[in-house]
Amino acid sequence: MPALLTIGAFARAVRLSPKALRLYDELGLLRPALVDDESGYRWYDPAQLERARLIAWLRRLGMPLAQIRLVCDLPAPAAAVEIAGYWERVRAETAARGQLATFLVDYLSGRGSPVEETATALGIRYAARSESGLVRTSNHDTAYAGPRLLAVADGTGDPGGDLASAAAVDALRPLEARAVPADDLLGALADAIGDAERAIAASTPSGAATTLTALLWSGSRLALAHIGDTRAYFIRDGELFRITHDHTYVQTLVDEGRLTAAEAASHPQRSLLVQALSGAGTAEPDLSMHEAVAGDRYLLCSDGLSAVVPDGSLREVLTGDGGPQQVLDELVALAYAAGAPDNVACVVADVVPLAPPAGSAR
Repeated sequence: MPALLTIGAFARAVRLSPKALRLYDELGLLRPALVDDESGYRWYDPAQLERARLIAWLRRLGMPLAQIRLVCDLPAPAAAVEIAGYWERVRAETAARGQLATFLVDYLSGRGSPVEETATALGIRYAARSESGLVRTSNHDTAYAGPRLLAVADGTGDPGGDLASAAAVDALRPLEARAVPADDLLGALADAIGDAERAIAASTPSGAATTLTALLWSGSRLALAHIGDTRAYFIRDGELFRITHDHTYVQTLVDEGRLTAAEAASHPQRSLLVQALSGAGTAEPDLSMHEAVAGDRYLLCSDGLSAVVPDGSLREVLTGDGGPQQVLDELVALAYAAGAPDNVACVVADVVPLAPPAGSAR
């Protein structure tokens, strides 16, 4: 039997710190071959080097620890598929961040140009719906869709959750009537979030709060503001992408590798928010810019849908041939079929090319 390696020697061999190895031991990701009963000192078998190197490589990719545990326990061909899928998602998210970086560089350098000058103007077809869950006595969800603004909010606190969600969305509605240039979308949306905070402080009881996910459009660019666990997705070329990150207690555990996504879905505190609009003026929403193309379909929804309908089912409905209203009705029906334990708010919007004005050059 080969001699065991000390934690220091093992760490040097795989380019991981002893601190990281101790964390992986605590998480059950990489257990030592031997632990001294008196000192607690860890020893590792050389046969563990391959798994440790794989963990190190996956960490350099930025893969969360919970997903690394899944990959390491899979047969090699299945692990390769999982890594490829992860990297495709990273590429999509990186592309979105790259678009935002380019926008900010152009904006700050004075090189920004109105999106309306692009060859093909884009518009949206949309539908919004908010329904009470099967076990709820009141509906605290608000959904709104207009030519330039989409928003979903899920109020918390009783009484006052319904007032908070409505106040947040109402504070954003004036954006519909403002001619906001594409290079000022983020600023306008951020200012409106501040208005929403002040409206909640002025019109709701203490303890009321709301999540909020909103998209503001100009040409082919859209600004996204998000706080809480309402979500935004889009379909492109048949693939479903999520462009928001839940601000919940269990999501922080998943991010830290202390829970898997499957464990989080059934965790008793899965709805516990770590960020929301409460009127206190301390909210820090996620803000990002995105580029739309004709054929995209966007979904904004409360956790009354996302918590009970899996991504695969969302994708199947969203890639269907029906228009926004039909798709919306099908999504709500899925939530009801799953028991609808919570209220359901959804917005569906299709990105479509606008016909050129009569007599314009083609």
